[in-house]
Amino acid sequence: MPGRLRAPTGRYGGKTAAQRQAERRRRFLDAALDLFGGDPGFRATTVAALSEAAGLSTRQFYEEFRTLEDVLAALHLEVNGWAEAAVLQAATGAAGLPLAERATAIFRAYAGNLAADPRRIRITFVEIIGVSPRLEEQRLARRANWVDLICAEADAAVARGEAAPRDYRLAATGFIGSVNGLLHDWSAGWVDATLEEVVDELVRQLLGILRPAGWDPRG
Repeated sequence: MPGRLRAPTGRYGGKTAAQRQAERRRRFLDAALDLFGGDPGFRATTVAALSEAAGLSTRQFYEEFRTLEDVLAALHLEVNGWAEAAVLQAATGAAGLPLAERATAIFRAYAGNLAADPRRIRITFVEIIGVSPRLEEQRLARRANWVDLICAEADAAVARGEAAPRDYRLAATGFIGSVNGLLHDWSAGWVDATLEEVVDELVRQLLGILRPAGWDPRG
């Protein structure tokens, strides 16, 4: 398919073409969250199956997307956006709190947002892996954003005298891998712990990175 089909223009049923297009796109993404994030998964889903689940036609699919990969790309960005919004809101609400309490609030928001819907975890940590070079680049770019966020929090903690001064980028990159791996394994039932226990463990790991043994905040 060389490109998307052109959608009809003009007002119909009291809605503009843009409103109808947004509704169709939303229905396709909601259906994709069910199929990609549940059964049968992205690789076993067809355009026909997705269109049927959305209650729309395949022609309408090609008016909104070129390929199923485009749907997965949009859904992956959306799921990450939801988690990021939750984290930023938590960070704002935790302004002025001591480091341990602030980190707990942030990780509780991140983990809670993803864990609230197991389909989000599958989209973020499973279905996106190995699909194509384009999606791998997108996945790594989103992970880099999370690394940047952790580095910013670490630098702010250093400025407040709550963390040891150093370049945290390498440590943050490794830590993000731990976060994602632990949340995935917990969601899959491979970790016998509550979500609160998972969050507490992540906070302990982060504090261990920011406050290594032998570090004296008094200099």
